[in-house]
Amino acid sequence: MDRIFLAVAILSEVAATSALKSSEGFSRLLPSIIVVIGYGVSFFLLSLALRSIPVAVAYAIWSGVGQALIAAVAWFAFRQTLNAGELAGMGLIVAGVVTLGFFSNGAH
Repeated sequence: MDRIFLAVAILSEVAATSALKSSEGFSRLLPSIIVVIGYGVSFFLLSLALRSIPVAVAYAIWSGVGQALIAAVAWFAFRQTLNAGELAGMGLIVAGVVTLGFFSNGAH
């Protein structure tokens, strides 16, 4: 169940971060509300996931997967592009998250 909490925490953080761009410095109401609620839900669910997943592992997965998803959202929704170095760096982050998943006792 804690892995589900972590997955939903990641998705909530991605929604909040995506809305952060759309909030235009918190000058638009609806995206600003999504930011506040999304981050609140994300941190709450992350705290629940920490009941059985070590904090270092959970945070690495939360931030790494979130970063990769945000890059995808930025590409599709905001038409932002990444250069080869940026893609390589993100690939290394994803590889690190996968490695954590395979070798961490707390992530199973």
